[in-house]
Amino acid sequence: MKLAVIAKPYANAIFELAQQDNSHLQWKMVLDVGAHLLLDKKMLRLIASPNILEQDKLSTIKALLRSILDRELSVHEAMFIRVLLDNNRISILPSIATLFASLINIINNTKIFTIISSYQLSKSEKEQIVGDLMNQYNKVVNIDIIVDKDLVGGVIIKDGDKVIDISIKARVKELGLRLSKTY
Repeated sequence: MKLAVIAKPYANAIFELAQQDNSHLQWKMVLDVGAHLLLDKKMLRLIASPNILEQDKLSTIKALLRSILDRELSVHEAMFIRVLLDNNRISILPSIATLFASLINIINNTKIFTIISSYQLSKSEKEQIVGDLMNQYNKVVNIDIIVDKDLVGGVIIKDGDKVIDISIKARVKELGLRLSKTY
């Protein structure tokens, strides 16, 4: 089963809680930091270890979150981490964080695009892309830039599952397909 399918009810529940007390930013920080903690191999070993009590795992995660966030976890945040651990769902935390961020973007009328380019885009090129996307989607637009040296030129614009490929590589491939159909 896809992680997003499992993560969605958790993200929706947290979002509803955040809506009640306007704690979107606090939850986003907990989710992002928690997801980042799962990148650590020692943390993954601790969570997977059958020799460590669930309560000790929970205490460790809470202590790390408290230290990084520089604040105590709310009752709901601590309970959420416990539920994930108790149900062996802590590994979906990155997916929950991504879905939660998407929900925040929806209420803020914001879209985030990933732009893949063969080189680092200049400020004016970024502004042009943002402006074009804002005009097309009538939303506030943020972009993440990824440089891919394998692209010859042009860009690839990703919006979730949607891909707009205006790279030279894609155009050459399309031309090749057209030529192969003609001959």
